[in-house]
Amino acid sequence: GVCGTEYWDTCKENIRAAIAGGCRVLQNHVLTHIEVDGCNDSQSAAEGAVLGLFTYDDLKTKKKTRVTTQLHGSGCVSGWEKGVLYGEGQNLARYLMEAPANHVTPSVFADTITNRLAPYADHVTVHKRSQEWIEEQQMGAFLSVSKGSEEPPVFLELHYNGCPDNAQCPLLLVGKGITFDSGGISLKPPSGMDAMRADMGGAATVCSAIVTAAALNLPINIIGLAPLCENMPSGKANKPGDVVTAKNGKTIQVDNTDAEGRLILADALCYAHSFNPRAIVNAATLTGAMDVALGSAATGVFTNSDWLWEQLHKASVVTGDRVWRMPLFQHYTRQVTDCQLADLNNVGKYSRSGGACTAAAFLREFVTAPHWAHLDIAGVMTNKDEVRYSSGTLILELFLIFELLASYSG
Repeated sequence: GVCGTEYWDTCKENIRAAIAGGCRVLQNHVLTHIEVDGCNDSQSAAEGAVLGLFTYDDLKTKKKTRVTTQLHGSGCVSGWEKGVLYGEGQNLARYLMEAPANHVTPSVFADTITNRLAPYADHVTVHKRSQEWIEEQQMGAFLSVSKGSEEPPVFLELHYNGCPDNAQCPLLLVGKGITFDSGGISLKPPSGMDAMRADMGGAATVCSAIVTAAALNLPINIIGLAPLCENMPSGKANKPGDVVTAKNGKTIQVDNTDAEGRLILADALCYAHSFNPRAIVNAATLTGAMDVALGSAATGVFTNSDWLWEQLHKASVVTGDRVWRMPLFQHYTRQVTDCQLADLNNVGKYSRSGGACTAAAFLREFVTAPHWAHLDIAGVMTNKDEVRYSSGTLILELFLIFELLASYSG
C-alpha cells in the first residue's frame, strides 16, 4: 500500500523493481522470451519488464539480447497491455535522451516523433514549424538561443484530439528541447558535458506522452509544444549582457547564456496561451540547483494551482515518480525583475542562491493561466543507482494526469 513517509505505493514500486531485476538477469543469460507473473498487478509488472529491459546500444557492434515478454497465466491482460504502452512510452523518451546529439538534432527529433505518430493520423496533427515561422511569431528569446548553432531550430507542435467534443479546452504540455547544451558563450566545464545531449528531456517526455496517449486512445484533447534547438558558442551566439525581446514584448537581459532553457520556454509559454488551455504543464531539465536540492528522489514542482498540484501528487504516489512542491514566492520574483537593462534578468540577482526558484519565477512572468505547473526534472534526468528500474522521467505521471483530467470533462 501507500507509504505515508515515502509518498509512493510500496507494493507497486516493489513489483516494478523485482520484475525489472529478474528480466535483466534473464536477458544476461541470453534468453529471448520471458513470461512474467502479474503479481496481482499486471500493469506494474509490465512497466517493470519493459523499463528493465531497455538499453541504448544502437551504435555498438555487440548488442544486448533482444527479449520479448508476455503475461504468464491468467492475470489482467488489459492492465498488462496498458503497462506495456506506458513503459514503451517512457523508453521512447529515454531513447531520445540517450542518443548522441549528432544523431538527434532538432530536425531529427521532430522527424522521429512525426514518424511515431503516423499510425494515429486520424486524430493527431503534427506541425513542424520552421525558423521563418518562429520569426513571424516574434519569438525573440527562442531565436536568441538557436542563432549560435549551425543546426536550424524547429518548433514542434502536436495536436491530439481524443475527445469527440471539439469544444473541450485542451491540456497544454510544453517541453524544453535543447538537443545539446554547451552553455553557449558561458561555456560549461568539459567534465560531464556529454550528458547535455539529454537536455531536451522535457521535450522528449512531452512528445512521448502524446505518442502514448494516442496509442491508448485517451478521451482528452492535448496540445504539445517543443521548441527545439542547440545552445552553442559562435560569433552569432548570445553574449552575456545582451538584451532580447520575448513573444509577449518583455525584454530580457541575458547575463548567463547557460540559462537558456527558460528563454526558449518563455516564448513557448506565451504561444501556449493562444489555445485557451484548461491547464499548462511544462517539463524541463532546467536547473542544476534542482539536482542539488532534491537529487534523483523527486521532481520539483512549481505551480500557481492547488488543484493541479493535487492531481500531480496523486499521480506520483501511484507511479513511483515522486514530486515535491517548491515555492513561488515574490521573494524570488523580485530577484529576476530587479534588472539593470531590461524587464527581466535570465538569472537571479544573487546568482546561484535559490537557482531553481528564480528560474521558476522567471517562467511565471510569461504565464497568465490560472492552472500552470513547471516541473524541473533536472535531478531525475539520469538513472542513478537509487532508481532501480527507470530513468525517472515523468512520463507515467503525465498519463495519469490525462486520465484524471478526462474524468473532469464529464
